[in-house]
Amino acid sequence: MITIKQLTSKSDLKKFVTFPFKLYKDSKYWVPSLIKDEMETLDTAKNPVFKNAEAWYYLAYKDDEIVGRIAVILNHLEINEQQKKKIRFGWLDMVDDVEVTKALLEKVFDKGREHNLEYAEGPVGFSNMEKAGILTMGFEEMNTMITWYHFPYYAEHLQKLGFEKQATWVEYKMNVPQSIFEKVKKFSELVKSRYGLSVIRFKNKKEILPYVDSMFDLLNKTYNTLQTFVPIQQYQIDYYKEKYFNFIHPDYITCIKDKDGKLIAFSIVMPSFSKALKKANGKLFPFGWNHILKAQKKNDTAAFYLIGIDPEYQGKGVTAIIFEEMQHLFNSKGIQTVETNPELKENTAVQLLWKDYNPVQHKERSTFRKDI
Repeated sequence: MITIKQLTSKSDLKKFVTFPFKLYKDSKYWVPSLIKDEMETLDTAKNPVFKNAEAWYYLAYKDDEIVGRIAVILNHLEINEQQKKKIRFGWLDMVDDVEVTKALLEKVFDKGREHNLEYAEGPVGFSNMEKAGILTMGFEEMNTMITWYHFPYYAEHLQKLGFEKQATWVEYKMNVPQSIFEKVKKFSELVKSRYGLSVIRFKNKKEILPYVDSMFDLLNKTYNTLQTFVPIQQYQIDYYKEKYFNFIHPDYITCIKDKDGKLIAFSIVMPSFSKALKKANGKLFPFGWNHILKAQKKNDTAAFYLIGIDPEYQGKGVTAIIFEEMQHLFNSKGIQTVETNPELKENTAVQLLWKDYNPVQHKERSTFRKDI
């Protein structure tokens, strides 16, 4: 018999967060989240997203053993301002038993009906700055720190239960050339000269801080036409700043300003932390930080996380400047392989950025939707 229990205590939340460690203990591809970070993300008292969101967390039990989990989420900005009558669900994990999945998703439908919503979609987080989508391709690839890994049966369960794909993201892997393409170098210099642009270089993390708010402002401007977009609030910016700042290396940040000093484009690349987080196994102490620091200092793989370009400068070749900077960085750091972050399949403008680097699609993930 399957029993669904709503979480009522911090110890329940710990069980919720650590369930995947049991489910994926034998998987060499699953990269765990940091337990402390997950606990704080889901804590209504610590995550400022709950100023405009609500969430309910559930665990599925079978014979007194935890066999699944799910978070049911209301994003009030999305519902009230964007008029999307959607109930979100995320943090969906379960054993290979479609009845467990069905029982968990019934809690999503119950909350959706209770709030007069029209459809359910997931897995997603509280906002578009968090992990999203069930893996549907790339099961023999490690996930990055900003994506989920899933067994193939996850998508199969949802399809059996009448869900259909909604948003789809693709991810690419590419090899780094030994030297910069001459045409990229020439075009970069031309664009800088034509528009009076220059590159901002950082010596330490402290120098990055004055530009963080402007970076998020550019993200809002860059992606506000995409189907999954929900505006990033200032309190979320402050929260993400604190959450991810320790992982940032100033050498991997590229910012471009105009002649008046205004930020018009940026990119954030990081050394790949997948192997380091795998070794840390959810904990930074006592040895997890050591693995992270080693990954920052010596790594042959990088992950391309974010890029933002002011709409006024989109299509004017600004990416050539970013690629020139990245090429110099990768060659100096010994980076041989780069992996992109998830990009919406219809966002062909971003995918065209990589065309000269012979990208290979190695992963795909989708959210799934069903009317209530």
